[in-house]
Amino acid sequence: MKRIILAGALALLSSVSGLMAQQKGPQPKSQKEVEALQAMFGAQDPDTRIKAANDVLTKFADTEFKAIALYLEAASYEQKNDFEKMVIFAERTIEADPKNYASMLMLAGGIAKRARENDLDLNEKLAQVDKYAKNALDALKDAQKPNPQLPDEQWVATKKDYIASAHEAYALSAMLRKKYDVAISEFKQSIEGAATPDPATMVRLGQAYNLAGKYDDAIAILDKVMAGADVHPQIKQFAQAERVRAIQAKGAGAKPPAPPADPKK
Repeated sequence: MKRIILAGALALLSSVSGLMAQQKGPQPKSQKEVEALQAMFGAQDPDTRIKAANDVLTKFADTEFKAIALYLEAASYEQKNDFEKMVIFAERTIEADPKNYASMLMLAGGIAKRARENDLDLNEKLAQVDKYAKNALDALKDAQKPNPQLPDEQWVATKKDYIASAHEAYALSAMLRKKYDVAISEFKQSIEGAATPDPATMVRLGQAYNLAGKYDDAIAILDKVMAGADVHPQIKQFAQAERVRAIQAKGAGAKPPAPPADPKK
């Protein structure tokens, strides 16, 4: 769901004028700040966006856009697969905006996908995942459009994808606890509730079905992934490998070995 979180963020926070249109929204205090914000929102790549956000935070210490700038830095580091810096800026975002559900979901998903069952601090990590996912869902219940220029249908779709991301984080946490039935339920909620179902989540559901010994269900969902016209070839390869495991385990009458690496970080 990483791409969904980032795409949603940039769609929701697409312009200074859109945010300024809110009577109770953040407001720039000078023309120079407006120009710095325009550079931040207009950045076309993560490195440029990070630099522009830093400029806003350092040159305008009292900016009302602090939480937004911090969040865009966190999302940009997530896009660059820089987990450590993503965590730093996501946590700073939540300090500035305790209801920033998008940062909570980045943390929940990022921690869950990097946790391993032999980690000495696994229980602590999974507690963090569950906490961030729950807090994000709580914040999303009453969340309003952050940009009044955003069409209602786009906000509804984006909100669905955020909620789906929370359920995926719960599912990954359950997988590491070896609670496969719980993981299956959460993965299904993620896929069925998303406006844009993520094929990688479908592969993870296939893995959960395999580990629960539900091989026919695994084959069915993995066949859907492999039949998708726009699915990335690497994800299809993971789906094919997982499908082979399901067929082999079904024939042998035993649970398959541990799944391969995550289909998408």
